[in-house]
Amino acid sequence: MTAPSDDELDYVDEVAAFFAHEGMPLIPGRVIGWLLISDPPEQSAADLARVLEVSRSSISSAARLLTPSGLVESVRKRGERQEYLRIRPDGWSQMLASRYAKTTAFRQITERGLDLLSTSPPVQRERLKSVTELYRFLEAELPAMWERWEQQSTSTNDESR
Repeated sequence: MTAPSDDELDYVDEVAAFFAHEGMPLIPGRVIGWLLISDPPEQSAADLARVLEVSRSSISSAARLLTPSGLVESVRKRGERQEYLRIRPDGWSQMLASRYAKTTAFRQITERGLDLLSTSPPVQRERLKSVTELYRFLEAELPAMWERWEQQSTSTNDESR
């Protein structure tokens, strides 16, 4: 594997900075950045540690953070014992679907809060009412949006074959 160029490493850092603004630690963001552009798409922990100039334990920690979302997966190549990380082919969809699936659960929590504050002054309830309305809207709109995405994704994949 050839060493990444400065431009590639700048891109990795740009991706990491984006995710850091979202609250993700820097190294998992750098892992995502490199996995988006690496060749081959599957990278061992040793490869990632070398390219990103971090410890293998940092890569392991990043993998533990990234795999539950469905974005990154661990795979093995036939005949090898070593594990590799890669972005799942449907990883971005899986990650967003996981986030969107929590919409109903959080809406229910906000509604319990509104019930709790049912006799409180309206000014005290306003923040909770606003977020409840947002999550009701998302809960109603996301299924149709998701269905449109799946249809578009399927037709795009069919055209590229």
